[in-house]
Amino acid sequence: MSRSKKLRASLKEIAERLHGSSPTRVFGFRLVRARPDSVVIRMRVRDAHKQMNRVVHGGVLAMLADTAGGIASFLASPPGTHNATIEMKMNFLEAVERGELQADARVLRVGRTFCVVDCDVTDSARRLVGKALMTYAVIPGHKPFEARK
Repeated sequence: MSRSKKLRASLKEIAERLHGSSPTRVFGFRLVRARPDSVVIRMRVRDAHKQMNRVVHGGVLAMLADTAGGIASFLASPPGTHNATIEMKMNFLEAVERGELQADARVLRVGRTFCVVDCDVTDSARRLVGKALMTYAVIPGHKPFEARK
């Protein structure tokens, strides 16, 4: 299979997974761009994303970064493998009250057993509001968990 056909097949699978994922639907994540080495996801800030001080909860920023990073890791990994987050470090740099958030994930290194991804989370004013460094396990021949119906 050519690289472009693999990417198209992967993007179709990613779109199906995002659509079928309750958290990404509930939080309103939108895939903006996906390349073999980088992924961009956006979300509009809603009241449901805010904590008691009326700013976006850090867990929402982390979930946005991890989702973008996980997709980037999946696209960069060899065919027939799957990925799982094994480590994540997140710096929360600015509070966000409104607007749109964007996670821009870039693969730093993909190896036989792991993938390292860097992610910038920015707001509508292009301020860097979060910075993540994540490591994903690259699992050969592993099938992802499928929910029981």
